[in-house]
Amino acid sequence: MIFLYVRGQANVYYMFGRGSGADALITAAGGYDVSSEIGWDGMKPVNDEGLIKAQPDAILMMDKGLESVGGIDGLLDQFPALAQTPAGENQRVIAMDDAQVLSLRPAHRGRAQRPRRRALRAGQPAEAGGEVSLALPAATATPTAAVPDRRRRRRTALLYAAPALGLLAMTLVAAGSGQLQIPVQEILGSIAHRLGLDVGPLPTHPRGEYTLWNVRFSRIAMAVVVGASLAVAGAAMQGVFGNPLAEPSVVGVSSGAAVAAGAAIVLGLRFAGDWSIPVCAFAGGLATTLLVYALSRSEGRTEVVTLVLTGIAVNAAAGALLALLMFVGDTQARESIVFWRLGSLNGSRWSYVVVVAPLALVGVAVALACARSLDLLALGERSARHLGVNVEGLRILLIVVVALLTAAAVSFCGIVAFVGLVVPHLVRMVTGPGHRTLLVASALAGALVLICADTVARTAVAYTDLPLGMLTSLVGGPFFFWLLRRTRRTAGGWA
Repeated sequence: MIFLYVRGQANVYYMFGRGSGADALITAAGGYDVSSEIGWDGMKPVNDEGLIKAQPDAILMMDKGLESVGGIDGLLDQFPALAQTPAGENQRVIAMDDAQVLSLRPAHRGRAQRPRRRALRAGQPAEAGGEVSLALPAATATPTAAVPDRRRRRRTALLYAAPALGLLAMTLVAAGSGQLQIPVQEILGSIAHRLGLDVGPLPTHPRGEYTLWNVRFSRIAMAVVVGASLAVAGAAMQGVFGNPLAEPSVVGVSSGAAVAAGAAIVLGLRFAGDWSIPVCAFAGGLATTLLVYALSRSEGRTEVVTLVLTGIAVNAAAGALLALLMFVGDTQARESIVFWRLGSLNGSRWSYVVVVAPLALVGVAVALACARSLDLLALGERSARHLGVNVEGLRILLIVVVALLTAAAVSFCGIVAFVGLVVPHLVRMVTGPGHRTLLVASALAGALVLICADTVARTAVAYTDLPLGMLTSLVGGPFFFWLLRRTRRTAGGWA
């Protein structure tokens, strides 16, 4: 147990050590003051590493100090290191009245003990024999941490449930919308019959069943997989770079996939039949990412700035190569490259979903396994290394994961912009910086966003599809600019 003193947005907190009134309070309450173990005397500012190393099971604070940072959730958002302690993980933060805490007196060494001390609860007599009679505030007599803990669990459940329910609702809307309208009851009846339940009506249109299962559901499944992959890749990339404005294309995966797909189109490669272009795009995306990483690596280390600049250079070179391919190709090849770059889920098949889904599941699972390391990396590379994180190994692993997720997504549907940038940024504004919740919520939100975008792309113009990448850029560009303006107003400037 420790006692922390926090005030407002100063981004600093103090820990009370041995010989302080807080130390006397913790000892009298039967707790163990962690500060005595590390030899802390008086009140001193404590850094993130010291707090994580202390690993307190409970934290005492003044109630006004807790209010000044926006409560427990605001405290954990402002000081991410607290979330890495048992007290932060379980939200065991006990707020005490300021006046009551200030009434405590430090136990001075070498001074005779007074025969009687002031009782901690107003109007309560002290125990006889000079012993301290400790009565915590009424609010802490009950398990106060349980209420915020339950509130946080409900909030997390709501963050998962809201996009999940929205995803389910949009799946029904997307399945029933299009040139062939299918009512919801017929959609549910068709699903029930596929599960062996003789419940509900089947689609009345002669081609309704085929359209539902061979055209729309496969397209919806692909939208879910691609949207979740791009959003998780964006969240992981932002965690690796420590910048909420990073996106998967920074490491060249999208441009590399575009060059490889363009080469397959211009050269007429058919070594894998209809799978030739997706296979080339997937391999090109992975190869370009590895090239960017290899070029930016020096003396066994990779600096973030070098990685970004190398990615910019490789993206520029890839753009030039793609322009060259469009120049040497015929009219049909140029049109195919243009439409591939604009992105579309048209023509999605279950065989494509079966290939992309396992790659997406592996990538998302690895990203979730690295969530705690990403939280520690948010404290800074040096702090993360001191806390046992292999920063270079983590960066290599997550860049490979980002390349895998993005290459798998774009290989079958082309380039879909802004999903990997805007969705994680928007989700982080709601969930906070914790990567475990952020990654799961980003996957659900990314899937929901792409289903909505594809439904609009498929139904806005009769008998044709709007380019999906064009639509996401058209909406995501202005929205991202609004986020930048909002960040500028909040931070007081661009720097």
